[in-house]
Amino acid sequence: MKVSKIIKQYNLPEDPFLKYLIKDSNINVEYRLLGGYEIPDDTNVDELIKNYNKYKEKQKQIIEKKKAAIAEKKAKEEQELMEKQKSMAQMLITSGFQFDGYTITKYSGYISGDDVIQVNRGYAGVFSSATDVGSSLTNALVKIRRQALLELKEAAYALGCNAVIGVDFDYITLEPETANFQGGTTYLPYVFCVTANGNAVVIEKNKC
Repeated sequence: MKVSKIIKQYNLPEDPFLKYLIKDSNINVEYRLLGGYEIPDDTNVDELIKNYNKYKEKQKQIIEKKKAAIAEKKAKEEQELMEKQKSMAQMLITSGFQFDGYTITKYSGYISGDDVIQVNRGYAGVFSSATDVGSSLTNALVKIRRQALLELKEAAYALGCNAVIGVDFDYITLEPETANFQGGTTYLPYVFCVTANGNAVVIEKNKC
């Protein structure tokens, strides 16, 4: 019995039905070079279609469950992100070791946040453009300090803390250079690194 005839008679989707027959049904399916796919002539077609419809419904339910699980996971991740952003925005930091009106209830230890940036050197010459290193450095330091503080807060949040005390900054300046093919020296961009250090703590507002 030709499968193509059954597909046409019952107006079935070809690829899904063939996939069901070959992989998920218990029917012996053979492929003939000139006749295409065939199944035994004594196959109960009505029963076959009934089982296929049950299979489709089951697959539909599986897909719907997967979609629901994905949507639930996405909603949970979005909620967690919103809660994290709110906690990060409310997190207090200080270079001191206490907050007025708050009591430290837990110390979670030393943490740090780092960032690095490159700044082109100030070249001067007929075929080169000068770089305002001072201005570039100032802008770079503002940027990397903010990022280092953000990473510091991230580290505190990961420990379940809502504040950081004793915050300070460490700076590293590198002036890398290397030999070039002409035997001279190639001066690479300046590298500026900053590390924000502190102690992650949990604070609670004092009751009046």
